[in-house]
Amino acid sequence: MISIADIINFLETRAPLTLQESYDNAGLICGDRKQVCSGAITSLDLTEQVLEEAIEKKFNLVIVHHPPIFKPLKSLEPKNSVATMLVKAIKHDIAIYAIHTNLDNVLWGVNGEIARRIGLQGTQVLAPLQHTHQKLIVFVPVEHAEKLSNALFESGAGSIGNYSECSFLSEGTGSFKPLKGAHPSIGTEGTRERVKESKIEVLFPVQIQDQLLAAMHENHPYETVAYDILPLANNFHEFGGGLVGELKDAMGTHDFLAHLKQTFQTGTIKFNQTNKTTIKKVALCGGAGKQLINRALALKADVFVTADLTYHDFFIPEEKMLLADIGHFESEQFTPDLLVAMLNEKFPTFAVLKTAHKTNPVNYFL
Repeated sequence: MISIADIINFLETRAPLTLQESYDNAGLICGDRKQVCSGAITSLDLTEQVLEEAIEKKFNLVIVHHPPIFKPLKSLEPKNSVATMLVKAIKHDIAIYAIHTNLDNVLWGVNGEIARRIGLQGTQVLAPLQHTHQKLIVFVPVEHAEKLSNALFESGAGSIGNYSECSFLSEGTGSFKPLKGAHPSIGTEGTRERVKESKIEVLFPVQIQDQLLAAMHENHPYETVAYDILPLANNFHEFGGGLVGELKDAMGTHDFLAHLKQTFQTGTIKFNQTNKTTIKKVALCGGAGKQLINRALALKADVFVTADLTYHDFFIPEEKMLLADIGHFESEQFTPDLLVAMLNEKFPTFAVLKTAHKTNPVNYFL
């Protein structure tokens, strides 16, 4: 049986909560993670219709992209739609889980799905996050280095880009003197010992530190392990805001806008005056991405695709880059499909469905 905790743990392995923005409220909004999960509905937003759908199907988990709670609630008295929905969810033992900017900030997530639909190649994060990784340096007797390295890799350390099990080993001599009360695996009390040791250096994402250190201690022969954890200022291109890539073949500006309109089935696309006649390099950010316009310009993108742009935002590129506002819902509409595919791959016997309801609050008068 699969518990709600199993689902949450998997999602947070793929999109750790540590990657969410400071203003966000991703994670378990309400519900008991210890419950057996009877099924899940995925949706961009939590609405009454989505909640009723879960009740009708007897599914006790709803996974949404946009958290229903952004500001603190002072009470759950059903005076507004959010409180009303949460009370109903609690009454029916339905857990609500939000996976928001943490899913935006992984290369394969919301923006990766948009890029796939557009047909981009060679994608990378547009604005990489800093301080997402640290370095572990640990000293171990030479004969135990392989076992310890394997344990660190299995815990998730040592991945850089498209490479795994990355580390650096060097050898030297370590010294220590066991004091009274020590129980050394090597050496005797009161005598300085010199041991041939390997120094293992390995990178790891900050969110796995606890499990990594647990694996290190479990697989290390010493009673007291000598190790260092160093913060890194490096940018790692798997984590961050937006995405940039290239079309296989360049397209005319008009043809590219038509391609966007068809792909995202948007009622309208707002765009700026530009001197760009062809589009090859594409930058994008699902949802509201105005903060990345200048980053896209700096990388010489031909177009920046996003949503929620204001009147004055369209002046920023000064005709050097096409801006295309395709709509907030439209840009993120494939996120529930992404979640379904991901969960089906991990839990093939588990019932997970995309909501049958369109939650877009915006309509277009044509």
